[in-house]
Amino acid sequence: MSEHESATRDRASSPLAAALVRVGDRWTLLVVQALLAGPRRFNELVEEIPGIAPNILSERLKRLERDALLVSRPYIERPPRAAYQLTTEGMELAGSLRLLAQWGARYAAATEGPVHPACGTLLEARWYCPTCDRLVEDEPEIEVQFL
Repeated sequence: MSEHESATRDRASSPLAAALVRVGDRWTLLVVQALLAGPRRFNELVEEIPGIAPNILSERLKRLERDALLVSRPYIERPPRAAYQLTTEGMELAGSLRLLAQWGARYAAATEGPVHPACGTLLEARWYCPTCDRLVEDEPEIEVQFL
């Protein structure tokens, strides 16, 4: 991590700011999204992420590994080649990505996204309480704090 990145992380004024320091650039979440389906090799990631330059992908992979969001597993020594896989911490970004994708689909007039196979309707992310085993709807007594 560069001195600038370290100083920026130390100055993060909120949990959201801290998260953005780690994953808030143009390509990082797209890399994470591509890895949610399982391990990928570098060339597979280049193909799955339209428009990303190989040097940018390489830098993002190194940063995600440094931040313990992914691990690289060598599969060839010469030339060195690795497959990339999300760690448990990296997999935890799946929920955030679903919410962002839902928001993007709604406001960018996109029709892409996960659909219900039975009827073809776009799926929506919902808040769920695993302790109570129920969906949490817009209840006035519930205050959700993000920051």
